[in-house]
Amino acid sequence: MTDNKIPPKKRIKDLTLGEKIYIPEIGKGLWLTLKTMFKPKFTMQYPEERFDPSGSYRGRPVLVQENNGEERCVACGLCSRVCPALAIEVQAAETEREKERYPEKFEINMLRCIFCGFCEEVCPEEAIVMSKDYELTFTNREDAIYGKDKLLTPVANLQDRIDFLRNYR
Repeated sequence: MTDNKIPPKKRIKDLTLGEKIYIPEIGKGLWLTLKTMFKPKFTMQYPEERFDPSGSYRGRPVLVQENNGEERCVACGLCSRVCPALAIEVQAAETEREKERYPEKFEINMLRCIFCGFCEEVCPEEAIVMSKDYELTFTNREDAIYGKDKLLTPVANLQDRIDFLRNYR
């Protein structure tokens, strides 16, 4: 039997004595820290200064309510099927108006929502949109389930996000 041992590889660059004791590397790290310490700060003082997101920001999902008070949603259920976190629940009902269906029950469990925006992308009616809302606090689990009463938002409040979606689809 032959011994097929592979000879050890030689290092291309061996460390110098200064690099072995890490003093130059520590000095480089300290220099970088001192250099950035005196640059201007970009911190917002949160409760006093509010963040105003742009149209591309994905905050909490909301349902679009038209100017006449009707909702755009036709209860097709695509948003609930595409949701990876299974956070959306839709139950459809029939109507006599020009739209055949509307969501009798539309709920989003905000504890499960991962703000991915898939529901917004798949919606054929632009009925569900990611808003600019980023302050979400709950005292119990029941408060985190948003029904139509908390989700319906006038189209005028969401116009910049809708314009962004129309430009980049």
